[in-house]
Parts: sequence; structure tokens; C-alpha cells
Amino acid sequence: MSVRRILILGGYGNFGKRIVSSLCDCAEVTLIIAGRNKTKADALRDSLSAQASATLISAPLDLQSPDLVEQLKALQPDLLIHTGGPFQGQDYRVPQACIAVGCHYIDLADDRRFVCDISQLDAAAAQAAKVLLVSGASSVPGMSSCVIAHFAERFSRLDDIDFSIAPGNQAERGEATVGGILSYTGHPIRVWRDGNWAQVYGWMSPRTMLFDDTIGTRPLANIDIPDLELLPLAYPTVRNVAFQAGLELPLLHYGMCLMAWMARLGLVRDWSRWTRPIVSASEWFIRWGTDTGGMQINLRGLDQQQQPLHIKWVLGATDGIGPYIPTLSALILARKLIAGELTSVGATPCMNLYSMADFAHEVEPLAIYQHSEETRG
Repeated sequence: MSVRRILILGGYGNFGKRIVSSLCDCAEVTLIIAGRNKTKADALRDSLSAQASATLISAPLDLQSPDLVEQLKALQPDLLIHTGGPFQGQDYRVPQACIAVGCHYIDLADDRRFVCDISQLDAAAAQAAKVLLVSGASSVPGMSSCVIAHFAERFSRLDDIDFSIAPGNQAERGEATVGGILSYTGHPIRVWRDGNWAQVYGWMSPRTMLFDDTIGTRPLANIDIPDLELLPLAYPTVRNVAFQAGLELPLLHYGMCLMAWMARLGLVRDWSRWTRPIVSASEWFIRWGTDTGGMQINLRGLDQQQQPLHIKWVLGATDGIGPYIPTLSALILARKLIAGELTSVGATPCMNLYSMADFAHEVEPLAIYQHSEETRG
């Protein structure tokens, strides 16, 4: 299928608008900025049209609408990029609608069940519609799996995967992302520890970790992501998989830890109900901290000579570029579909669907850097 019409659902949101602006250089493509708020979609279209090589149009589209399939048929997308989180609690009505109309689908989901269970649509996508459905084309598991696969070749046995994300306090934050994290703050998370499934709690087990000289040391706490389930399956020798994230300002970070304890004790059932006031309150602190954030991946095991090996990879984003990072996987896959380089069909989590070379090419014009170091013995 030739991909020439791309619909970005939630196209004026925190991540959607960055995907639209990044794809504006594709002269052969029509970008459909879609969402419930037609006024916001129109405003983004108007602000980008003068400099865009792509054709930009806006359209009202509500993923909860009972006639979603009919609306999509009228818009005739070849690819739908779903940025309308939070994905926690969402069903598969959007990818199922894409199957019904015969268009490819990519989302930025980070919800464990949404991403891991997308394969239940594999037969319908591959056999009936012959389209590709990709879930989790974001920092995790899209980018993380790409980096891990790249370095895993250096190990004869990979034992431990420990990674984390630390955004800058001054970077733009979206309600959907915050709401997703709040939904499991203080609630159980299944993790792979010492070769068995164990239980930790959301935004608990705090620690600090040094990223590099630019990002510095950041506080971290437990986060639930699809990788915690996908990576033990992808790497059978791995005994430990851990992921954490953190807020740059200790006051906000450890305040979240207190909120986690309140949820665990049953004092608050679900913090996500308070997403909007919590995001608003966090804006009071926007003048402090930095606009620099990053991601760190630590891999430990044995090298090809059976000697201990530790590889540390760091990605850094300066100048407020951090919110672009979750969009990179979707952008890479969209460009591959446009170029006809991605011909797979079916439904799959975003695992190892592009290379580090693809990633390096996508980040080249951005204020994003990466480096790695190896420690042996």
C-alpha cells in the first residue's frame, strides 16, 4: 500500500503536534490533523502551512464516536498515528477501525496491557486487511528495544537490563502522560527479578543515578511499561529487568513518592482522577530545574570471551527537545512506510522494527546526543 495520506489522531496535542511538524517536510504527503477540538486542529494547520512542504488539512474526529469507522472512511487515511493517550484503560476500537478501513496504524502507547496484547489483532490485520498495526512506537518499547538489540550482540549471555528516563523540569508536559503514570502510582507492578516474577509498587523504591555530566544525577522511582513483560521473553537468559523514571526537582519527585504511599495504604484509590490539578500545580515550579533530560540503558552479562561486560548507553536532549523523544519511533516507521521500506503486515508491539542507523538519522537535526561506554571485568 502506498502511504500518502497520514492522519494524526490527537494531532494538536503534546506529541501529536511534534509529529505533524516533523512530517511537514514530506512533500508527497497529506497530513490530516485530527481530534475532538477542531479549533485547535485549525490553529496548528494555519501555523504550519506557510512553511510546510506537505499538504495540511484539519478534521474533527472523536475516537469514542460510534461512527468512527465511517468517519475514517470519509477521511481515507493510508496511515493513522494515534497519539491520543492516556492508553491506560483504552480498548482497541481505533486499531480495529483501521483494520475495517484498510489503513496502517501506529500508536505511542506506553500502557503495558495495551501494547503487549496488540498481537490479538494480528490475524485480522495480516489476513483480512493486510495492514500493519504497531503499538508502543515511543521511547518504550520502540526506542529502548532498538538500543538493547544493537548492544545485545556483544554479549554471549545477557543477564541484567536496567534502564531509566529522566525528563527536564522545564520540558513541556502533557496531561495524558501524567495521567497514565498517576493511574498506577502506589499500585503493584510485576517485574522480572532473579529469574522469577516479583512485585514492586508504582513510583516507589526511590534511588538516584548519574546519567552523565550534562544531565547529572537524577532521582528515580518505579514505572510500569511494556518492556518489563516483553524483554524477558525476547532475551531468555536475562534474570533481571528494571525500569524507573523520575522528576528533576527532588521536591516534586519525593512528593510523588508520598502520593504512592498514600495510594498503597488505601488513602487514595486512584491519583489519575486528579491529573489536571496536579499538572497545573507542577507548573508553579516550571522556573526551576533545566530543560535537559535523557534516557539511560545499562546492560550486564558476559562478553563473547565469557568475561563480565557492562555497557552503559546515554541519550541526552537539551534546549527543551525532550518531548520529541517519544515521537521518534513513530516518525521513523512513518517515513519507512512512506518510502515503501516497511512491508510487514500484522499486529505487533514496536520491538526491533528499525535500526540504530535509522535512529541516528532521525535525531540528526535535533539537539539530541548519545554516547556509550563499556566496562569489562
